[in-house]
Amino acid sequence: MDRIDPKRRSENMRRIRGRDTGPEMIVRRAMHARGLRFRLHRRDLPGTPDVVLPGRRLVVFVHGCFWHRHPGCRGCTTPGTRPEFWKNKFDANVARDRKATEALIQAGWRVETIWECEARDANTLSRRLDAMFDQA
Repeated sequence: MDRIDPKRRSENMRRIRGRDTGPEMIVRRAMHARGLRFRLHRRDLPGTPDVVLPGRRLVVFVHGCFWHRHPGCRGCTTPGTRPEFWKNKFDANVARDRKATEALIQAGWRVETIWECEARDANTLSRRLDAMFDQA
């Protein structure tokens, strides 16, 4: 059972945005501090990646653990109300992510995903960025 009334829950959910999120801003600041320059939300690319480094042919998605179903993460919870609605929504999100990733790879891009929980831990984020740019 939801602890918040439906009207308040609807208002909370309506405020959630898909760009310039907290985790995305953390990743962008960390990349910028490393001297990396990038483009944001290129709509001409499949999935509208959060961060695009054209010279490196690299795109970075910053995914929320809840919305994009980070496997094994404690942030990957499922609401108790309307479980069928949420299952369908989450399945569609994951399928859309997979389709965008495949299209980007086919177009010659390297695709990286940084999860919200990784972005919020400075050491983990630093290790992810090190690995990401050692490959480039």
